[in-house]
Amino acid sequence: MLGRTANGLFWMFRYLERAENMARLLDAGLRMALTRDLVTAEEEWRSVISTAGQRSAYEAKHGTYTGHQVWNFMLRDRGNQMSVYSLFYQVRQNARLARNAISSELWEAINENWLVIEKQLAKPVGENDVLDIVKTIRRASSLAQGAMAGSMLRNEGYHFARAGMFVERADSIARILDIKYYLLLPSLSYVGSSLDMGQWDQVLRSVSGDRAYRWLHAGKIDARGICQFLVLDDRFPRSLAFCHSALREDLAALARLHGNEGECNELMREADQRLTDLTIEDIFEQGLHEFLTQFTRSNAAIAEAISNDYRFLA
Repeated sequence: MLGRTANGLFWMFRYLERAENMARLLDAGLRMALTRDLVTAEEEWRSVISTAGQRSAYEAKHGTYTGHQVWNFMLRDRGNQMSVYSLFYQVRQNARLARNAISSELWEAINENWLVIEKQLAKPVGENDVLDIVKTIRRASSLAQGAMAGSMLRNEGYHFARAGMFVERADSIARILDIKYYLLLPSLSYVGSSLDMGQWDQVLRSVSGDRAYRWLHAGKIDARGICQFLVLDDRFPRSLAFCHSALREDLAALARLHGNEGECNELMREADQRLTDLTIEDIFEQGLHEFLTQFTRSNAAIAEAISNDYRFLA
């Protein structure tokens, strides 16, 4: 497979996962903001922008954090390369680049949903339309992932696509947890309060983990339990442990198909060793921020090694 085709598949699913994550953050943020007064709601929207990693870009255009400004910036701002519009445009462009390597079902899922999203985001989004657009984006991602799983050969193209998806998902979960710990909580005096529990509930909702967590923990919202769930529980498909387990399998499959391992496989083994037998107590003793910083750096290094090993830019 040509490097540019592998690059297109890898980034198609990275951008798709990123767009879905933006939609999930907006969904959780809107639900939280609707239960707050105007001042607290503005802080909720500030936290959503911070979690999305768009604070500098947002504040370069806006001086306040109203819901209307935030969701239009994240959904449709053409000057924002991280907006859902921009991300889904890149999904479609990469799908076109890799058109011969994907199934017709996958292409149709991406192309048809792009046309729907483009139409929905053609004009400013009002409050009554936000949740409908969020549902469209999440459905588009689910349809594309389902088409990939149900119609693509288990060849190198399939594994490049999955690798991109799980690299992006792991990065997103790590950043959401880190931002919660350092930016969402305004003061240590709020720890254990209804505001603190509400924000942890927002974290779970933003990764669609609220029902799974409550089923496992009898509805108890606990910061340590949520961190363990999102970092170490390999039963949940958006935990860091699950993402790295899936990524390891895809990189091993690519190594078998190409007849040799690369730097990405070695970095993957090192990352596995750091997670093996790790407990949540170990993580908190080390420092959650320090652990997550190391994780995101390791994850980014693996992604870069994949690009180099398989000559994405060649």
